[in-house]
Amino acid sequence: MASPPRNTLRALCTLITIFLLLAGLAALIVWLIYRPHKPQFTVVGAAIYDLNNTCPPFISTSMQFSLVTRNPNRRVSIMYDKLTAYVSYRNQAITPSLALPPLYHATKSTVALSPVLGGAGVPVSVEVSNGLVMDEAYGVVALSVVLLGRFRWKAGAIKTLRYGVYVKCDVWVGLKKGLVGQVPLLGSPKCKVDI
Repeated sequence: MASPPRNTLRALCTLITIFLLLAGLAALIVWLIYRPHKPQFTVVGAAIYDLNNTCPPFISTSMQFSLVTRNPNRRVSIMYDKLTAYVSYRNQAITPSLALPPLYHATKSTVALSPVLGGAGVPVSVEVSNGLVMDEAYGVVALSVVLLGRFRWKAGAIKTLRYGVYVKCDVWVGLKKGLVGQVPLLGSPKCKVDI
């Protein structure tokens, strides 16, 4: 069997190289046009209805945080397929995870979320239990609202693969023993969003 002529192999390699360069250039142009940016999250309100730490090592809580999320993209919308939320104190969950409904975030839009987080006793370490009692007595408690999930970018008919998203909102709330309902937020910094 005879080997193919060198000119045929050279032409084939040149054709493949040109195709790959054009595909890369097209992908770069599409990325430059659409260039998706991360969503932005901010905590704007908090209410604590129950914070029971009388039966260590379990804490039962009922809290509601109002979050505002903004999609800064002009051409790209965001579709959250799965989203769960919980509250943590000193990097340990003090509420069970709550599954949120799917969310469609149109371009240049703002969406408010106000999940009520909490439930039956959640096991915590002695350090967390004692720290929460001390902070509550002091009147200021540092909590973190955490959102975990999966989302897709959508531009026209094009949908990307699913990406994981991790949102952590560190908030300081003014909390006194026995106080129920709306609590003051001591600052509302932007949340950290990792994709």
